Amino acid sequence: MAKIVECVPNFSEGRDMGIINALVDAVKAVAGVTVLDVEPGRSTNRTVLTFVGAPEACVQGALALVREARKRIDMRQHHGEHPRMGAVDVVPFVPVANVTTDECVEMSKRFGQLAAEMYGIPVYLYEAAATQPYRKKLSQIREGEYEHLSEKIVRPEWKPDFGPATFLPEYGATVTGCRFFLLAYNVNVLSTKEHAHRIALNVREQGRGTGQEGRLKAVKAIGWYVDEYQMAQVSMNLDNYEITGLHAAFETCKEEAATLGVAVAGSELVGVVPLGAMLLAAEYYIAKEGLMIVDERQKVRLAIERLGLNSCSRFDPDKRIIEYLIKNPEPLLQLNVRQFVEKVASRSPAPGGGSVSALMASCGAALGEMVGWLTYGRREFEAVDAKIRQSIPTLHQCQQSLLRLIDLDSQAFNRVMDALKVANPEEREKAKQLAYKGAVQAPLNTMEVASQAWDAMKLAAQYGNVHSMSDAQVGARALETGIWGAYKNVLINLAEITDTQFVAATRTRADHLLAEATRQCAEVLALADGRVPHPAPVAK
Repeated sequence: MAKIVECVPNFSEGRDMGIINALVDAVKAVAGVTVLDVEPGRSTNRTVLTFVGAPEACVQGALALVREARKRIDMRQHHGEHPRMGAVDVVPFVPVANVTTDECVEMSKRFGQLAAEMYGIPVYLYEAAATQPYRKKLSQIREGEYEHLSEKIVRPEWKPDFGPATFLPEYGATVTGCRFFLLAYNVNVLSTKEHAHRIALNVREQGRGTGQEGRLKAVKAIGWYVDEYQMAQVSMNLDNYEITGLHAAFETCKEEAATLGVAVAGSELVGVVPLGAMLLAAEYYIAKEGLMIVDERQKVRLAIERLGLNSCSRFDPDKRIIEYLIKNPEPLLQLNVRQFVEKVASRSPAPGGGSVSALMASCGAALGEMVGWLTYGRREFEAVDAKIRQSIPTLHQCQQSLLRLIDLDSQAFNRVMDALKVANPEEREKAKQLAYKGAVQAPLNTMEVASQAWDAMKLAAQYGNVHSMSDAQVGARALETGIWGAYKNVLINLAEITDTQFVAATRTRADHLLAEATRQCAEVLALADGRVPHPAPVAK
């Protein structure tokens, strides 16, 4: 799965569109970066820029922003309503998908170090990256703002984490770190501002300020009335959607509204949202209502409908969900069957056995899923409905994940080829070792993901539509062959790696997965065989 990070730098120019466009264009020019939003503020004289991409692309995008700001923004001439201390004032890195907080902390440190070395600016770390408890919050570091930075920066306790402890009058200083993704989320109330505010006081973590906490953790909330919508809203910031998700906020507001005898009429998301937040809401309603939905787009649609996200304006997933806004390069998946086979058959070494193995394993899981769908919902198989419901979601997830590994395997091989082109022998060997470890990980991932399908394949063979047992068997063989092919790719890449501990641990894991595949495939074949009458032998 692709790693996605959001970067939301604020820079101190909100009026001169020439400067704003130059800074934004510098970020857009960085490969792998997608700019999602640019919000200039005239009164604040500040622009909030939002872009996303892979971790290293986001670091490079932030560095490009600093480079241009260093040339074009002069803090000696800056005035605005918003607190600030530097040309590029704050650069938060936010985990969106398949990235941990720790990884984003390391990104902020890498950005800070490089920005200080390349452009000579002072950089402070905040939030999860902070090195001192008294300078964890942005407000603590920014206290006194640009106007008092010259006095503050020379004090030992306010020495920057990176860069010079000297005042740069034309630039100031930058703050960077990691924070969780903040969701701006409003629940509509068909009543007054006062009712909405009473609900807000009960649900927000701070509560009513009397020492008794509200119902929802990591939530800030107020109530207001929106003339445009002719509705009141409980306006919330969800500081961590994994602690309090959209569904929890919505359902809690509904409960509070019911106690006041007022109605909730849908909700509104402001800005973009990670796919994970939408899927968490969908999974809540799937479990609550006993639904059977496995397709990602259908889950998103369920979340939109249950939360009433179309109530104020149309919620278009392709324009509002971060992962859908990013065009991940998956060239092999975009090919039709003929094109893919012909590409495999060409003189190019990629796509090769690793990508083909991932495709075969995906087809195997897909056949198992097909057996499930040919059973699910049919009256004659109602007795086994619960078993089939267990199998389909797992097989669907496996085949989707294996499809993505088709391209990832080829990309890993291409990185090996790039490493071998490095001119310096010492650097080439380092790059080669790192690249080969990546080339091992791709087929090993194929083995790991495919192995997660076995229990569901057995359910399909044991309880699935009896007329589809040959499909279950072909699926099992395809799954086993995909694992076997991935195993061979693991071995050939391990042969190039000098880290003996890594080689031994990886070989042990791969051997185990291969042995399991042989055993589990035999079980699926036997289960399916036992349910299908075999034709009598032809008389000679």
